[in-house]
Amino acid sequence: MPSPIDNASSSSSHTGRRIVALLALAALINYIDRGNLSIASSLLKDELKLSASQLGILLSSFFWTYSLFLPVSGWLADRFDAKWVMAFGFFLWSGATAVTGGLHAFGALLAARLILGMGESVAYPCYARTLVRHVPEVGRGFANALIAAGVGCGPALGTFFGGTLMARYGWRPFFIVLGLVSMAWLIPWFAWMPLKKAATVSPVEKGGAWFLELLKQRSVWGTCGGLFGANYVLYFEITWLPYYLERERHFAVGTMVKIVGLGYLCYSAGAAMFGWISDRWIAAGGTPTLVRKSIAGVGAGSAGLLLLGCALAGPTISVILLLLAFVTGGMCGSNIWAITQTLAGPRMAGRWTGFQNFLGNLAGIIAPAVTGFVVDFSGRFFMAFVIMAIVALLAALSYFFVIGPVKEIAWHERPASEGA
Repeated sequence: MPSPIDNASSSSSHTGRRIVALLALAALINYIDRGNLSIASSLLKDELKLSASQLGILLSSFFWTYSLFLPVSGWLADRFDAKWVMAFGFFLWSGATAVTGGLHAFGALLAARLILGMGESVAYPCYARTLVRHVPEVGRGFANALIAAGVGCGPALGTFFGGTLMARYGWRPFFIVLGLVSMAWLIPWFAWMPLKKAATVSPVEKGGAWFLELLKQRSVWGTCGGLFGANYVLYFEITWLPYYLERERHFAVGTMVKIVGLGYLCYSAGAAMFGWISDRWIAAGGTPTLVRKSIAGVGAGSAGLLLLGCALAGPTISVILLLLAFVTGGMCGSNIWAITQTLAGPRMAGRWTGFQNFLGNLAGIIAPAVTGFVVDFSGRFFMAFVIMAIVALLAALSYFFVIGPVKEIAWHERPASEGA
């Protein structure tokens, strides 16, 4: 059966498919690179004699610059050609990964992680800007689902293969080879990604809408709230789930790794499946408002409730519920950015995505900290799961009731003379 992306014209459809495949591969590399330090943390800590506090700083430092630069990257993606913005960011983060393998001091490693965050901050604004230009509405669910699948496969591959390679060859060769080999991605990107023609750039696209106009849109805050809740669940899974399975559920390390790795693959499968379903539903006559909001909202709420059930159930049932939670997390992830891209349109796709991702990624700071405090206070994870379920349900409510109709907003045109 043909992909929904095939609904465009023949030549543009072919270009769109190739670009979507490249963006999905970039997302996979992106998430391997941001998570590889976690895999190497034990080896790195012993070799460099780092304290637990220093290791914690290194692990969190990525998000400092990543979150801080997201609004800037959104502006860059709207103001300049996303082809060059994405290429520069990709080169920067791949270079930071490769250089990390040759560093021997805490300060130098910290600087490399900060540069990694700066480079990766361009990714989602450029994904949005690119998809809204090259993929029609009826194909955006599946296109975003493939990117979400890359997000899930990245940690899975990093866990399965990264850990194995580091155990055999050490962590330094892994970083160097990964960073250098990843740069080969730039070759097809430059070859396949069309340049933005100057004649198609309107004054609005050059300057964008006023930032205050963006903030006045209720749907902006709805998408931010939805992403924050979805990310709260995802970052709990990334940061605390292995510890929870090993310490509170008493799974052996090998079993824990298999469960978590399988969970990420379930996330990818859920994203691909529900992205395809959403596009077929729209092609059959469903409105983007009904389809996108329903799938994102049900996915977010279900993931939180399933994880709460995981905390209450016995060992076998808890694993089943956990894997289902990953599937529904992917269900939500398949349509999060399709909603934003349609609402923002080509004029504001980069800026809206940058702002939304900035607020949404605060969950990467808040969720691990809140979970740690709750576990320290109560001695177990149950209340942490309750909080997570509440946040996920609030995210679902944001999708259903805060976000308005999923159609492009009529932005007021800013005079070209005022610049960006």
